[in-house]
Amino acid sequence: MLYGKKGRTPQADLVVRGARVVDPVEGLDAVCDVRVDGGTVAQLGTSLEANGHRVVQGAGLVLAPAFVDPHVHLRVPGREDEETIASGTAAAAAGGYCAILAMPNTDPIVDSAAVLGSLIEDAQAEAEVPVGFLAAITRGQEGGELTEMAELAEHGAAGFSDDGRPVVAPGLMRRALQYHGITGRRLALHCEEPTLSSRGQMHEGAVSAELGFTGYPSVAESVMVERDLALAAFEDEPLHLLHLSARESVAALRAAQANGVAAASAEVTPHHLCLTDEAVRTLDPNLKMNPPLRSAEDRAALVDGLRDGTIAAVATDHAPHARHEKEVPFEAAPFGVTGLETAFSALYTGLVEPGLIPLETLLERMSAGPARVYGLERPRIAVGAPANLVLLDTAATWRVEEDGFRSRSANSWALGQTLQGRVRMTVAAGRVSFDG
Repeated sequence: MLYGKKGRTPQADLVVRGARVVDPVEGLDAVCDVRVDGGTVAQLGTSLEANGHRVVQGAGLVLAPAFVDPHVHLRVPGREDEETIASGTAAAAAGGYCAILAMPNTDPIVDSAAVLGSLIEDAQAEAEVPVGFLAAITRGQEGGELTEMAELAEHGAAGFSDDGRPVVAPGLMRRALQYHGITGRRLALHCEEPTLSSRGQMHEGAVSAELGFTGYPSVAESVMVERDLALAAFEDEPLHLLHLSARESVAALRAAQANGVAAASAEVTPHHLCLTDEAVRTLDPNLKMNPPLRSAEDRAALVDGLRDGTIAAVATDHAPHARHEKEVPFEAAPFGVTGLETAFSALYTGLVEPGLIPLETLLERMSAGPARVYGLERPRIAVGAPANLVLLDTAATWRVEEDGFRSRSANSWALGQTLQGRVRMTVAAGRVSFDG
């Protein structure tokens, strides 16, 4: 389900010496050396022989399993001016990711084996880190009829989503869930009731009223979350909720999991974890996204859900846009922000440093959590495992500037901010994909 270019760069031979090695799932947290032979973790210990390998000094740094982003927009095919497989995966490598999953709302939409196959071929030629592709749930993402889900799964689809649009018809959603028993691929759902969110520019609340913007109420998300969880419970099939933003949605998910819908999972974005609708007072179009930034109470519920495991994964919802599209008044700008290259730093700054969640929890939710949702091999630091590693400098501070991005687009909500924590190296599928 993951595809990357092969044979272009050699498998890594290196020794990371004296880093704090943290793998929460493996129960590992120790200062030690890690040796990688031919792209495979070969040994953990102290004063390991270099064996002629490159030696990376890790003193004062954290070595962890590399990250997995389950929600990325690569804009291919159709908007290569905004992103390509090559540029998007280079951005992912710079952000510490060893694998990403791309959404199907492209032009044309990924709703046929032909489009999917073309993307897989491009990834095998261009991808700096392995990438998987979700296919659409409905043809053209129009909500009228299901795609050939079994055929798409057979041809390599990593999952199914109509991200950007909800599956409005309950009967169609129910049939899509039933197909999980055939395909084994997770449905990833954009939960939005469009008659409630219609023309909404930002979260409906005091700030939208003061600014005079049409509001997008949190119930537009939570009512669809509750419907889809009810259908999943009835069919006894798993689902994954994309980019949760509302406290009511977190409460509904927690209740469903407590009542036996254990296979229900969800993700949350860095921007929803770090910001609230108060930030929109700046009228910066880079703060316009769907779902919108919500209230402080919503943000607190999302942080709680991430901390206690109700929310399994962090996902960037990396959504590149061309400069001219965002350099317009807030109400005219498209929804979407980039996030691959700033995710860890933003969350370390906004959550770990203030003590809202432990570093170990953040690392797990950015790596093992999303991998588990989609049935991918978990990045891990263990002898014999493929080297999927990220070296982090948690003491480093840096300013987010447009000219520092590897992405083709710079519509980042973090532009101009000074963040703490930086990726120094990424090893993905046994190869050094980023060396900062």
